[in-house]
Amino acid sequence: MITVDERDKVFHLSNGRISYLFYVMDTEQLGHLYFGKALDKRGKYLHMVEKAYRPMTTCIREGDLCTSYEHLRQEYPCYGTSDYRYPALEVQGEDGSSISSLKYQGYEMIKGKRHLAGLPATYTEEDDEAATVEIMMKDTWRNLEVVLSYTIFRDVDAIARSVRFVNRGGGVLFLDRAMSMSVDMPDADYQSVQLSGAWSRERSVKVRDLETGITSVSSMRGHSSHHHNPFFALKRKNTTERSGEVYGFSLVYSGNFLAQAEVDNYQVLRVMLGINPFGFRWKLGPQDSFTTPEAVMVFSAQGLNGMSRQFHRLYRKRLARGYWRDRERPVLINNWEATQFDFDENDLLRFARKAKECGIEMFVLDDGWFGERNDDKKGLGDWKANRDKLPDGIEGLAEKIEALGMKFGLWFEPEMVNMDSDFFRDHPDYIIRTPGRDASHGRNQYVLDFSRKEVVDAVYGQMYELLSKAKISYIKWDMNRSISECYSAAYPADQQGEIFHRYMLGVYDLHERLLQAFPELLIESCSSGGGRFDAGMLYYAPQGWTSDDSDAIERLKIQYGTSFSYPLSCMGAHVSACPNEQVGRRTPIETRGNVACTGAFGYEHDLDQLSDEEIEIVKKQVAFYKENRRFIAEGDFYRLLSPFEGNFGAWEVAAEDGSRAMATVTRILSEVNGPYRRLPLCGLRKDQEYHIAGRYNSYDAYGDELMQYGLILEDRSSGSVTEGNGRCEDFLSVVYEIKAKF
Repeated sequence: MITVDERDKVFHLSNGRISYLFYVMDTEQLGHLYFGKALDKRGKYLHMVEKAYRPMTTCIREGDLCTSYEHLRQEYPCYGTSDYRYPALEVQGEDGSSISSLKYQGYEMIKGKRHLAGLPATYTEEDDEAATVEIMMKDTWRNLEVVLSYTIFRDVDAIARSVRFVNRGGGVLFLDRAMSMSVDMPDADYQSVQLSGAWSRERSVKVRDLETGITSVSSMRGHSSHHHNPFFALKRKNTTERSGEVYGFSLVYSGNFLAQAEVDNYQVLRVMLGINPFGFRWKLGPQDSFTTPEAVMVFSAQGLNGMSRQFHRLYRKRLARGYWRDRERPVLINNWEATQFDFDENDLLRFARKAKECGIEMFVLDDGWFGERNDDKKGLGDWKANRDKLPDGIEGLAEKIEALGMKFGLWFEPEMVNMDSDFFRDHPDYIIRTPGRDASHGRNQYVLDFSRKEVVDAVYGQMYELLSKAKISYIKWDMNRSISECYSAAYPADQQGEIFHRYMLGVYDLHERLLQAFPELLIESCSSGGGRFDAGMLYYAPQGWTSDDSDAIERLKIQYGTSFSYPLSCMGAHVSACPNEQVGRRTPIETRGNVACTGAFGYEHDLDQLSDEEIEIVKKQVAFYKENRRFIAEGDFYRLLSPFEGNFGAWEVAAEDGSRAMATVTRILSEVNGPYRRLPLCGLRKDQEYHIAGRYNSYDAYGDELMQYGLILEDRSSGSVTEGNGRCEDFLSVVYEIKAKF
C-alpha cells in the first residue's frame, strides 16, 4: 500500500480508494502533493509542485527567487526559515532561538502499525491490515531527530499520523509546539464543520465558510471539553450527507487540543491538529523523546455520511479494543436520576428487582455510595462503602444484585477529591494548585495531580481493593470539572508546561492498569456527560455517556452531531423520567425509547413510578433492543434528516450487506394539515424486495424505490386528524423495520 519513487523521492500511500502523496524537496524538507481519490501508482506527480516568484518573498537560496517555504506546500513546516504561517513544530534551544529546519534523512517501511507507548491509538491485528512508513528528519543544528509516522489502512479510507522527537544532542531542548499532523492543501474552497456546544448540549453541528485567516476550535480546560470536540471536517460547498468531497480530522487524545485551518493570502490551506501549544512546553534532555498523540485523517467522495462511516468502522474495530469490543453491551439501569444521594440498600434492591422484571441486565449504583457522601461537598476520594447506606458494603450489595440474575456496576470519580475527605486530609499536597494562589473548585471538588505516579498509585490501590473483592462488572468513570491553576508540586519550574499532558498520561495509565488487572471490566467514560467524549477515551472505554441531557428531543441533536465521528456502539443513551430533569419536557415513553435504542441502551428511571401500561412498553423496548443490538452496533449509520435544520430528525442503520435496515423518524412539533412526506433511505440493494413495518402500516417495496422515491412516512398530522386516524401530538417517533424478503 506504500510505494516510493526512489529517483524523484515521491511517497505514495494508497489502498485503491484513496491516495496520499508527499515528496522530498531539493531543500530536503518534505513537501505535500495530494490527498484524495486514488491515483495511479505509475504516475509521476512532481508537476503538482507549483512555484512562482511572489513580491516580498523571503527565499531560501541566493539567486533563487522561486523557492520560498511560504509558497510551497509542506508536510511538517517550521517557522522562521522563509515561512511565516503557523508551524507544526517550534523548539527552543539553550541559545534562546526557536528557528528550526528539518532535513530528510531516510525512511523505514513497517508492516502493520507500531504501538504508541502510553497513548491511545488505532491498531492492527494482522500485518496486512495496514502499512506504515516512518520518515526520518533531523534539525542538524540542534541535533533533534523528528520521525514522521504515516499509516494507511487496507479496509478503511484513513491515514493515521503521529510524530516522535528525540534529542540526540548534549544540551536541553524545549518543545513549545508539536502538532500531530499538518497538511497544506492547494485551495481553500471549503466549509469547516465543527462539533461545539456546552454542558447538556454537546457536539452541535456548526458549519462556516473558510476565509483568509484562521478558523480554529480548541480546548485549554485540561480535557477535550463540552465546548469543542477534537474533530473537524472540511467539505466542499456543494457537499451533502450523501455526495461530494469531504475531509475529516480526528485527534485520538483527551486533553488540551488545537484544530486549526489557516488560509493564506494566495488561498492555500494549512490544516493542523494536535496538542494545544498554549500552556504546553516539554523539556527534552539528552536522549529524551516525546511522542505526539495520533491524528486520523479520512477522505470521502460520498459526502458527510461517507466520512462518518469510515470513522465508525475504524474506531469500532481498531480503536475500541478488549473484551467488550465485539460483545453485546448489557441493558443497564442507573439510579442517579431516580434517587440522587438519597438511598439505602433496600431502595436499591427494590429498584433492581423491578428492573429485572423488565429484562434489564445490569444495575448501576451512581454517586453517593462511599465515605460520608450525602451531598457533593464531602467524601470524594474515599472509595469505601458508606455502611449507613450499605450495611454489607459494596461486596454484599453486588452479591445480592448478582443473585437476582443481574450484573452490578458502580460509579467512580477517580480524578477528583473533596477537601472534606479522609483522602485529602491524608494527602493535602495531592491536588493541582499553584503555590501562593487560591485553588478554584468546581462542584466543591478539586483535581488530583495525576501527573504524579504516587497519586495514581494511591487511587489505583483503593479501586483495586474494591474491584478485587466485589463482583463489579462495570464502572461509570466520571470527571466533573475542568483543570484550573495548573501546577504540580512534583516538577521543577522548567517542566510546568508538561503538567496538562502528563495529567492525561496518568489518566490513561490508570485505565490501562485497571484493564490489565480486570480485563472483563466494562468502563463507560463520563465527564459531566459529554465533557470528555473523544477518540482517546474510546481506546479504554468502549462506550461513553454522551450527555447529561437525557431528554429525547435534545438527544436528537446531541446524538446526530456525535455520529459525525463516533460510532453508535460508543454512545450511552438512556430512557429517563418524564418530565425530563434537564429541560422539564414531557415526551412519550415510546419516543424516549426510539431515540435511545440507537446507542448503548439503558434507563435513568424509578420504574416503580410507571403505570402498568408503561411497564409493558419498557419490557417491549428492552426486548426489541436485545433482539437488534448487535445489528445496531455494527451496521452502517446514515443521517437522513437534520434536527438542526427542520422539524424532523431521522437516521438509519443498515446492514453492510443490505439485507435489512432500521429507520428512526422523530417529528419534533405537531403540524396542522401538513404535507405528505417521503424519506429516501440508504444502504439497500436496489433489486431486492423488502418488507417495511412501521407503527401503524406495513407494505412491500424494492430497494430502488426506497432509496429513490423514499419510505412513506406515517405522519398523522398529514391531513385532518379524526377519530380512528391515530394520534397527532408533539414529539412523536416511529421506528421502521426494513427487512429483505427471501
